[in-house]
Amino acid sequence: MCSIKHFLSLKDLSKEEILRIVHLGIEIKNRFLQGQRIQPYFKDKTLAMIFEKSSTRTRVSFEVGAYQLGGNAIFLSNKDIQLGRGEIIKDTSRVISSMVDMIMIRTFEHQRLEEFARYSSVPVINGLSDDFHPTQLMADYITMVECGIGVESDFYAPYANNKSMQKPIVCYIGDGNNMAHSWLMLASKLGFELNIATPKGFEVQESILKLALDSAKESGAKISISNDPKVAALKANVITTDTWISMGQESQKEERVSKFKGFCVDSDLMNLGDNAIFLHCLPAYRGYEVSDEVMESSQSKIFIEAENRLHAHKGIMTFLEEENWKK
Repeated sequence: MCSIKHFLSLKDLSKEEILRIVHLGIEIKNRFLQGQRIQPYFKDKTLAMIFEKSSTRTRVSFEVGAYQLGGNAIFLSNKDIQLGRGEIIKDTSRVISSMVDMIMIRTFEHQRLEEFARYSSVPVINGLSDDFHPTQLMADYITMVECGIGVESDFYAPYANNKSMQKPIVCYIGDGNNMAHSWLMLASKLGFELNIATPKGFEVQESILKLALDSAKESGAKISISNDPKVAALKANVITTDTWISMGQESQKEERVSKFKGFCVDSDLMNLGDNAIFLHCLPAYRGYEVSDEVMESSQSKIFIEAENRLHAHKGIMTFLEEENWKK
């Protein structure tokens, strides 16, 4: 039996595979905008969506995406399945994967996701884990391309309205969390410049940074880590951030707000970039990690980015269908 291709982290994919997903997402979006509302890449198939963490964008985009690819989706929360009542992961994985064609999981520990995938007979997608959020990065990169920022300039020019493509110089400001880790993976695979600034004590995980730096040796990516957002933002054409208080960290709010002082993406920080666009995976807390002025500015592409979750997720599902059933 051939091994199953999953989508758990960008570290598990090659540059070519990442770009293939991006290409599919853009092509599917363009056909959608031309009136092809239903495209049969997931025809008569079923996606199981397991949510151990709640979500707005992930649920809507995957559920609608499965439908627009000709299939359907089932929503399963911890309250709906025995996994939330103590059934072990490998048993749940074997049972659910025997009944559906693909599974998306939004969970806590990344190790739970990896164990689930190990026992699954169908492809598993990481809808978010504590370590990585790779589906979001596919939407982010599609948004960058549409704004004229990306690698592989000859291919992308038509999708960027034939703009002259800029090489990405990305600045991530804020918590060294799953979004920071995912930016590390994307930059190190595609070979672009990434500057991360976090408060002291909230840096990215050393093991994940090492993976990125090792991969960067091959791709030519330039990665820098600091505690100074002004240095990180200098000359960037993409500035991005994430919430300071993620799900499960509510009790730390007062401490985090104090320690993240100076890391709010405001107009002064945006002006340090080179006509930079602003990205945020949402939900955003205005006045904390980003100012209201930046959120509502012409540089902000957050709602285009959010819409692109739909098309990026269709690209991921289509890619997994291609990879797993062409064998």
